[in-house]
Amino acid sequence: MASREFLKILSSARMGDVSAQQKLAQAYITGAFKTPIQPANALIWLEKSYLSIQNQAAETGNASHVEISNILNQIANVPLAQTFNSPGFQFGWGSFWQLAQSNLDSGATLAAKWQLADLLINPRHQDTQPQLMAWLKRGNSTFADEKLANLDFGGLQKIARQYLQELADGNSMFSNKAKELLIKLQPKNEALSSLWNAWLTTQNEEALIQAAELGLTVAKLTLGLRLAQLSGNVENKSNASLKKAAHWLELAAKDGDRDAWYALGEIYRRPQFSGYNATESDRCFDRAADLGHPQAQLRKGANLWRKREKSEEKVRGLQASYSIWQAHQQGIVEAKELLSKILESCPDPKRNEWHELALYAESAINHQAEHKFDEDWLLLCHRIIIANQFNFSKAELLLCEVGQLQHEHCVVVDIRWELPKILPRLIQIETIQQRRALLTAGKAFAGSEIDLEGNLRQRRYRFDRATNWLKNTFSKNQVDAEVE
Repeated sequence: MASREFLKILSSARMGDVSAQQKLAQAYITGAFKTPIQPANALIWLEKSYLSIQNQAAETGNASHVEISNILNQIANVPLAQTFNSPGFQFGWGSFWQLAQSNLDSGATLAAKWQLADLLINPRHQDTQPQLMAWLKRGNSTFADEKLANLDFGGLQKIARQYLQELADGNSMFSNKAKELLIKLQPKNEALSSLWNAWLTTQNEEALIQAAELGLTVAKLTLGLRLAQLSGNVENKSNASLKKAAHWLELAAKDGDRDAWYALGEIYRRPQFSGYNATESDRCFDRAADLGHPQAQLRKGANLWRKREKSEEKVRGLQASYSIWQAHQQGIVEAKELLSKILESCPDPKRNEWHELALYAESAINHQAEHKFDEDWLLLCHRIIIANQFNFSKAELLLCEVGQLQHEHCVVVDIRWELPKILPRLIQIETIQQRRALLTAGKAFAGSEIDLEGNLRQRRYRFDRATNWLKNTFSKNQVDAEVE
């Protein structure tokens, strides 16, 4: 269960507090406040913090180089390889190269060089490197340095090897690791490459076994899958074959291979396997999901959704929807249907009952200096805009905790603190306009006093007065604008 301190930081981070976002990222990196270590989430919050600082710099014209440096130094502590295929990887990838090419901080620069060398040329990432190469070919990478932008995967590997040699020749905490990797890249690696190529070109099973025994992760995975015949009729496999398969898959899983974890989850579910264990199977599937395996994410989410009645989470279905949403982001078609059962969808604000009033509220915000209305009316205008974007009821419009609405993939509308019988709703965030409305409102509410809006009776009274004023003041202007 999350600590109070963590929840306090999380709340501030969601409201746009840059310092809180960085503290939250650090907690996901180090496990502080009893937080599960999740490098991918750390990158997401560091990116939010980075973009907030950049936006503030664009508005004020003063770039805070110190704050940018602090974020980049913090990024250097994120295990980059573990975040591949995560939403924040593109930001992390560009930041690591920016660090490696700079002299912002010697420790952070060395850490960035080591991580890039490790990801690009270390044999233990041979299963990830082809995927990374394909990712680069699709044009996903962005570099501030034009020279880097013109390099292909081989060119980047060449630079990474230079970094590795620099680290090995130096005297830092990465020197020994660099020397060990250089040894791995010597003849033994050539032998592994030769064996793996022999398997790929001639399907030489003896070469596959030798490559697996020498420690090639992709060979261990391939051998395990062949022994289990997960792509064929596994029901006819003997227990002996499944035990051997589990052995090789466990070795590949220890190397961090998500496909191996997923395959292990399936093997532990086979009734003919002597090690049948449903609990262990779920653990393997969850581990694969944490590493970004799309089918495992769907399975984990579906499992959480089935068990939602027994769940102790504050808002049922939130964890399940996040896992299913991640699978949907990776192209799993089945996830869309299940996600629609958990999350409501309202991507078109023109169909919602607050649309006309929201247009007036936007006009009021844009002409705030001219009309000089109070801050409580400004907050109400933001509430109307959000209510229109997500089709809130009037009670939800008046009572929702704006700073607590946004999660990574949806908004959680929970007004049980005032109306206990109204169940929470989960609504998917689907458009840029929805995210922009939440961000703008979050900034407005972050700087306001907690009790400024008053109780429900006061909010209803203010709503009636404000909406009448909005209609009387802006309806004619809106009609004229539409005619033009």
